[in-house]
Amino acid sequence: VQLQASGGGSVQTGGSLRLSCAASGFIFRINTMNWYRQAPGKQRELVASITSGSKSNYADSVKGRFTISRDNAKNTMYLQMDSLKPEDTATYYCNVKIYNEYWGQGTLVTVSS
Repeated sequence: VQLQASGGGSVQTGGSLRLSCAASGFIFRINTMNWYRQAPGKQRELVASITSGSKSNYADSVKGRFTISRDNAKNTMYLQMDSLKPEDTATYYCNVKIYNEYWGQGTLVTVSS
């Protein structure tokens, strides 16, 4: 299983970024995929999930601002992040649970005020 996250960067408050997670080594289309984030000095937290049927769930802190999606033809998951706030600053990880838990390498998002 390999997960490759990309798309992070530095933006100002109110800006947007789109993260991507390219997956390989497993049957992507049948698995729930997750985005987590970890801010400096804080625990890793679940940001959003999307099921095989594209049902999505979000942390309260990002509802209405972030949109998770997937393209099963490309084995890729996305996280569209709009109206970014400084508190969204973190390293973002893609994740899948298939008997074991697998993580991508993380992509850093920095939001400045």
